Amino acid sequence: MSTFELGPSSAFPTRHGCEVERARRAARLIVGQIPSDLPCEPSEAEWAQLGQGLLRGDEPADQLVAWMQATGMRAAWAQVNQAIEAGVAAVPDAAPALRAFFEHVERRPEWVDESQLVHGARVCGLGGRAGMRALAVTGLMAGYQLAAVNQTLLATGALEKGAARRIAETTKWWIDVTEPGAMVHGGDGFKSTLRVRIIHALVRHHVSQQPTWDRADVGLPVNQTDMQATYLGFSTVYLLGMKLVGIPLSRDDKAAVMHLWRYIAWLNGVDEDLLHDLADGERSGMAWLFKNLLSQRMADADSARLAQALANEPLHRHYPRWGWLMGRFNRSMHLSLARLCMGNETLRDLGLPVWTLPWYPLWMMVFNQTLHRVARLLPGGDAWLMKRGRAQQRNYLPVLFGEQAPALRDVGAVKAGVH
Repeated sequence: MSTFELGPSSAFPTRHGCEVERARRAARLIVGQIPSDLPCEPSEAEWAQLGQGLLRGDEPADQLVAWMQATGMRAAWAQVNQAIEAGVAAVPDAAPALRAFFEHVERRPEWVDESQLVHGARVCGLGGRAGMRALAVTGLMAGYQLAAVNQTLLATGALEKGAARRIAETTKWWIDVTEPGAMVHGGDGFKSTLRVRIIHALVRHHVSQQPTWDRADVGLPVNQTDMQATYLGFSTVYLLGMKLVGIPLSRDDKAAVMHLWRYIAWLNGVDEDLLHDLADGERSGMAWLFKNLLSQRMADADSARLAQALANEPLHRHYPRWGWLMGRFNRSMHLSLARLCMGNETLRDLGLPVWTLPWYPLWMMVFNQTLHRVARLLPGGDAWLMKRGRAQQRNYLPVLFGEQAPALRDVGAVKAGVH
């Protein structure tokens, strides 16, 4: 246990540690995944680190955006896009801020292991559509409990634009970065992540200037502490979601997924001192996630509006047939997963029904355990499972995007911080 009292401090934004006991209750599923021999209570130094992280942005990207604003977005974006596509060496007379940013991201940290990145990507594909559903609920929907994190999303008009486009773009980015080999310099995942990072910096610049933004309460938009929570949602919570739908993973599989997401998070601007321990993978990620949750403000009315919009998002997809039926069936699956991974208090806080039965994860647990164990007894079974799962994920993009080509919104299209 901590030797100091967790809670707010005048040195940090008032949201930091303002609802520790409520956060503990919300984090019970996470606590259940942390081995009893692993200390998970934040130390005094870690607690201060999370508080300070609320006031820290992403210096290389923020400097790049300041240059883009001073140069003019249209001309600057042309050079940024050229550097993303071909490297900064392809940009003649690149400005110092542009060169500094791209020299930073093009220089891989020494700890990155390409074989681990490829292995981790294959494991992410193994989850198939069931894994993506689990991520949508355990990562995104449960993540809406974090009320202060939601403030940036709301400031960019998230409710007005709707959940469908947001989920489609998030899914497209997730598939981009988890394709085997996609995180090499110039790969689709590498380029998509740079675009997301620059969008975050643009949002941080514009939202922080809005007169309604209360820095003393919530800190910077898209700050380091919140970015840590987001990347841990895509890594440790995804592994938890895979477990909930019955996909068996080895220790090496989990370590590779955590290695992949450590690099993705670094490339996306998370400071290295907030990344999980490389040698302790999932355990370290779970412990950091718990500490982060203790620092967060829990669900409010806006959280409920976002969660309900996400719960209803399947109703607005572009199904090739039986749209009315498929929309309601997919919505039922999401609510069923939510029932398994959230307690009654959290469900009520998010305005979600508490009476839903967890039929989908229980059914998938039996189905996937059987399918994976039988397939892995056969020659080439592992490869078939990964190919099958990845095909399910890719083939679902048209259902999310409809007639639009599956793509991330161009950084150049970001206006007044709205994405």
